[in-house]
Amino acid sequence: MAKDKKVYICKECGSESPKWMGKCNDCGAWNTYEEKIVKASSIKSNSSRMAITTNPTKLRAIVQSNSDRIVTGVSEFDRVMGGGIVRDSISIISAPPGMGKSTLLLQLANALSLKGYKILYASGEESNSQIKNRADRTVKEIADNFWVVSDTKLDQILQHIETVDADLIILDSIQTFTLEEYSGSRAGSPTQVIECATALKDKAKNPDRPRAVFLVGQMTKADEMAGPRILEHLVDTVLYIEGEDGEELKHLISKKNRYGDTSESGLFRMSEIGMEEIADPSEFFMTKREELVPGSALAVIKDGTRPIVVEVESLVSKSFTPYPSRLSECFARKEQLGTLISILEERGGVGLYDKNVIIKATGGLKLTETSVNLAVVMSIASSALNHGISTDTVFIGELGLTGELKKVPSLEQRLKEVDRMGFKKAYIPMNCLKAGVKFKNIKVIPCKKLIDVIQKEIK
Repeated sequence: MAKDKKVYICKECGSESPKWMGKCNDCGAWNTYEEKIVKASSIKSNSSRMAITTNPTKLRAIVQSNSDRIVTGVSEFDRVMGGGIVRDSISIISAPPGMGKSTLLLQLANALSLKGYKILYASGEESNSQIKNRADRTVKEIADNFWVVSDTKLDQILQHIETVDADLIILDSIQTFTLEEYSGSRAGSPTQVIECATALKDKAKNPDRPRAVFLVGQMTKADEMAGPRILEHLVDTVLYIEGEDGEELKHLISKKNRYGDTSESGLFRMSEIGMEEIADPSEFFMTKREELVPGSALAVIKDGTRPIVVEVESLVSKSFTPYPSRLSECFARKEQLGTLISILEERGGVGLYDKNVIIKATGGLKLTETSVNLAVVMSIASSALNHGISTDTVFIGELGLTGELKKVPSLEQRLKEVDRMGFKKAYIPMNCLKAGVKFKNIKVIPCKKLIDVIQKEIK
């Protein structure tokens, strides 16, 4: 007669050990093993499954499943997903508390239910009335084929999926659900998380009835998805929502996507009525002005495959201390601003040794591309020299320590976008455009050095 077996599971990576150890042999984490009791019935069922064999199939003989896309109509979300949700896929979305992941999924689910898709929203954290209150606040019309259930027992949820015959299933959050077969493990343990996700993956990828599954993943204090890392390998798509606390701008990014480009991102605004997509990002990241204001310059960044015009603002003021302030709200690395200030002083002839310099990007956007360097420096120079820059002018270029302008990728695509938007001037590095390239509205001004740009535009 089979007996219950005791094993130890690493809560970081999900690896299994027959005895407790201080350090996991697979991921190297310390004190992460948790005890788990594997019941005899489970061992027997596992043995039975192992006895079942499958035969290999020739690749050319396989008939493709119905993996076409479910288009939600929310263009920023569909962009990140690669054109929509694949019907037989499982995805996970994670973010710190309050970032809007549950709200976004509820809005997407309702949009699809209005298109005729059957939706099952299962929550292990909120009651049905709480979900309804959020829906009343964030959606205008609730379709008849949208079901919700508040439960933490995945066995019941799997039955509800069949009863409803759902096309899209949302679990919020995966760390709150349990399977009866693994009752020896608590909710949120590596065993429960992986086994619950595996059961839903099997449900999604059933060739006879494909379904789309979305999981909400809790996040730790270290801004990492809670649970074993193997969960990210199990799913098809891993999405994160990023944004500063208190800021309305939210970024939906893809860390993994088997069906799309991970460089794409979606932009949303958190408002009283939920997550609103930013259809025209350039309008969001620019300030409309009638007069010239010193300290403002426009850059052109690439967000995935699309160019976006971003305003960089600077404030230069007299310092009354031996060590002037150098503050940046838009650079991830603090030393980046110091480097650009040094280039402006030595190569641009603008003295800032006794000045405080503060910069930020409109909308709270984080600037990670070196293509913004020229615009940042011109914004600082504009503020220091108290000379406004025309609002129909953009600056595209990386800055070298020599003060030379260096080329950036996708320059022609960026220029085509600002030309379409009606900008009049663009300063770019020398010898970066192909011969014969012409634009309708914009005048392209190639420059070799930073001092050339300053003299042409400010002095």
